[in-house]
Amino acid sequence: MTDARAPLLFYCQHSLGMGHLVRSLALAASLAERFRVVLLNGGKLPPRLAVPRGVEVVNLPPLGFDPEGRLVSRDGRRTVERARELRRGLIMNAYRTLRPRVVLIELFPFGRKKFADELLPLLEAARAEAPPGPLVCCSLRDILVGQRAEQQKHDARATETANRYFDAVLVHSDPAFARLEESLGSYGALAVPVHYTGFVLPPQEATRDSTTKGERQILISAGGGLVGEALFRAAVAAYPLLRETEGVTMKIVAGPFLPEETWRSLRESARRLRGLSIHRFVPDLCGEMGRSAASVSQCGYNTALDIIRAGVPALVVPYAEGGEDEQMKRARRLERLGTLRVTEQRELDAPRFAQELRGLLTFRPRPSALDMQGARNSSRVIESLLRTGIARADARGRGARSVKEVRA
Repeated sequence: MTDARAPLLFYCQHSLGMGHLVRSLALAASLAERFRVVLLNGGKLPPRLAVPRGVEVVNLPPLGFDPEGRLVSRDGRRTVERARELRRGLIMNAYRTLRPRVVLIELFPFGRKKFADELLPLLEAARAEAPPGPLVCCSLRDILVGQRAEQQKHDARATETANRYFDAVLVHSDPAFARLEESLGSYGALAVPVHYTGFVLPPQEATRDSTTKGERQILISAGGGLVGEALFRAAVAAYPLLRETEGVTMKIVAGPFLPEETWRSLRESARRLRGLSIHRFVPDLCGEMGRSAASVSQCGYNTALDIIRAGVPALVVPYAEGGEDEQMKRARRLERLGTLRVTEQRELDAPRFAQELRGLLTFRPRPSALDMQGARNSSRVIESLLRTGIARADARGRGARSVKEVRA
């Protein structure tokens, strides 16, 4: 049977955690209602992470970053160089086979500079198509990293690339919370229409069971877990001090990417402490938050949205190594809205952390009015752009600057 949906090729590279992949899968699930979605997955696919119905996945030889920011192969059979070679071929083959009406690329060119060698040939091929050619869009989170070495040069290069190859930028944020010009220094030179979609949530609703709140469980999580060790060890050290006075239990969700040696060490620590359990994975982290008395986590995009949706008292410890300031910016904005509380990783000694958790148990978060319809709105924006076309001068990157901003 012929698929009547317009073909859409969606590139996603998750490199350190799995937040980019989770958001992209949520977006792909909504897009699949109207498009034939083929997702190019550039990172390691976590075990038990469900692929949405109707979404086809092409798993590229997985690459990612280690905690020091070095590019590494996630497949022991291949070197980084061999993986790069294979990936370029697979990406171009997917493009030629699918002949997409839409090419959607997550984060690039505003990030993922190390993957430019496989993305620029794809963008060149799309640009070389006879008119009208495929619609080329960037899928972008709410806040960009802003403390890179040579940040001004990075931003200028990203804007130049966007102007040359892209038809639209979809910012998955409520503009009342975060706007692109706040984290892109070269925004004034951007000639590509910017569309604010609202935040992207997974399609399923979180399950809530208020009858279990009396268990007074504190939930500790750190996304994929690759950079969560410091938070997990601080929680284990603080737990005995907290249990003496508060009578709580603690559940640590370590994540699929926590190194195996660290996982075994934490499990051994948990065995000696009554009421403390450690798990690699839970099927519904947002639902687990909703059943807990409090949540402690980092502050990636998806985790922040889980906190808002669950309505749980939450303390976040933003990841801030290697110039990464995106999580701290998001956390401080949510703190000002009364949504959660914030502490820094350097403050995670056991007595201080236990004190923070005692205060968290009496914290009452304010409800959020942020737009959470980003998945549905993104699909509508792309459909509209296909239907009406893009008003731009001559061709991508040439002619007068004309920025069009739309809130979906």
